[in-house]
Amino acid sequence: MINPTEDSVISLREVTKENLSEVLTLKVKPDQQRFVASNAVSIAEAHFEEKAWYRAVYADETPIGFVMLYDDPKAGEYYLWRMMIDARYQGHHFGERALRLLIEYIRTRPGAVELLVSYVPIEGNPQPFYRRLGFVDTGELSNGENVMRLVL
Repeated sequence: MINPTEDSVISLREVTKENLSEVLTLKVKPDQQRFVASNAVSIAEAHFEEKAWYRAVYADETPIGFVMLYDDPKAGEYYLWRMMIDARYQGHHFGERALRLLIEYIRTRPGAVELLVSYVPIEGNPQPFYRRLGFVDTGELSNGENVMRLVL
């Protein structure tokens, strides 16, 4: 496996039996674990939620992260449920590039006018990351988390 570089092509790929074990080994930094569930928990939850859409994030041919979307085209509701980049691959703008790909996908979905995300309102949360990508705080709470919106 070649180590990804900032020039690596980022893609979102289905999680399959061939790449599942690699996706399950991806982990955020220890101090970030309170902000995002493990990929194992996310994939398990996705199997019990028909509106879950999830993909592995790849840099060239290396799995580096995971995204999961609540995807409800009938209601036109899209919510970034999970996003993580493995600790080894953070700091190379891979997360930003992966989220931009996800946003491109959402723009193709029926009734998509906004993407929502939430974060735990404690120090070290990903709010600055989302703000850099154009999300704004709504002032709303969801399960004790602050909600942000990106107008599409």
